[in-house]
Amino acid sequence: MVNENHGHKPRTRAAHRSRRWFMNKALLAGGVSAVAAMGGWAATSAGAEETGAADATASASPSGPPPGGGFGQTIAYDDFVGVTTDGTVVGDLYAVHSTGVSTVPVVRAARAFVDALTDDQKAATLFDIDSDQWLDWTNVDSNDRDGVALRDLTERQYALGIRLLRASLSARGLRQADNIRKLNQFLGEYEGDTSKALNEDAYWFTVMGTPSATEAWGFQFEGHHLVINYFVLGDQVVMTPTFMGSEPTKITYEGKDYHLFREETVAGLELLRSLNGTQLAQALSTDEKSGTDLLAGAGQDNAVVPYAGVKGSTLNRGQRRLLLDLAGVYVGYQDEGHARVRLREIEKHLDDTYFYWIGAYDDDSAFYYRVHSPVVLIEYDAESPLGYHEGDGDTSASPSASVSESASASASASGGPGGPGGPQGTPTQQHIHTIVRTPNGNDYGVDLLRLHLETDH
Repeated sequence: MVNENHGHKPRTRAAHRSRRWFMNKALLAGGVSAVAAMGGWAATSAGAEETGAADATASASPSGPPPGGGFGQTIAYDDFVGVTTDGTVVGDLYAVHSTGVSTVPVVRAARAFVDALTDDQKAATLFDIDSDQWLDWTNVDSNDRDGVALRDLTERQYALGIRLLRASLSARGLRQADNIRKLNQFLGEYEGDTSKALNEDAYWFTVMGTPSATEAWGFQFEGHHLVINYFVLGDQVVMTPTFMGSEPTKITYEGKDYHLFREETVAGLELLRSLNGTQLAQALSTDEKSGTDLLAGAGQDNAVVPYAGVKGSTLNRGQRRLLLDLAGVYVGYQDEGHARVRLREIEKHLDDTYFYWIGAYDDDSAFYYRVHSPVVLIEYDAESPLGYHEGDGDTSASPSASVSESASASASASGGPGGPGGPQGTPTQQHIHTIVRTPNGNDYGVDLLRLHLETDH
């Protein structure tokens, strides 16, 4: 599909091929030595940051990838199937229709942002609507990304980029994104290097298609611990996959207290604690919580994740409300009108929604949970530490050279990056990953685009 935009022809699938597949292939082939060869923070973090299970029933050998699955592999747009429970896509779940919620603000914001880019920036940022770029994202703190980074924008371009995010997200969603970026800056200062991917402006925009009130288009905002895929067709929006995470999550930085993912943590605990004995037995896994349990992260666009846990149809009215409220915490990061549309879609399938839990459920426990239905997959995973090591109960910090030296000494003394952390380490609420997906083929709006092209073109 050729997309003329301001005299520039966006990059096509043939011209754009993923580099992350090669990184992941090297990791699989070389194990720890391959990670070490990558160097820097990426070498210490890639093992845990990029892991996930292509098949939730798979297990890793002792010498292979970390528990919970292998390394993800970026695939081509044409090979996309979507997350399924058994490899077979459930049909007739999505339709092209009017939502009654305007997308004019985000269209205008996107047009203004694109118009403000230089010719060279446009050449790097604009892609076809069905580009492989959609699937070529990672939550690893890597500089190997396409598009234009916040740090390389002029003051005006930067403001327009933030305006695009503001038009796409709710106030809470924008605040969450800002806080994730801010704590990425903290981590860079803590580690002693903010020059590369560990800073608040190491986040990249790409735009697929031409911002339009009628035709399909979208954008991707990508960086460490924050990836937003935002597809638009008319007044319909698909904001998945959305990856949000942080390390640390609870800190005092520059005089401000941060506590990320508190709502996600509390809402999950509240639902679990509402279950009776029979329901609890169904929801709780017999597996122990590992250092990383996320199944559908980066490179897992065709993941097979069977249903597990307690089924929505077995819950009472109050518990069903808690389940919907839990989903609403995550859905509520997109703009309010489209969040309501999305939540109604999820509610229609509440009987067939499963809630699954791994780990203990004290207030400060590190745990994993999953909300899974034909139309939504939400994962929350408290993971083992990689870069940040808090003191005994100390959750405040003012990064400085001495802090970085202390962190380095701690890592060295414990025999590797993260000491007891890494994929095999002890998980903690100070390192949390979350992912939201639209199963059965509609991540990135793929199914909507297919239906649009079949019926309207």
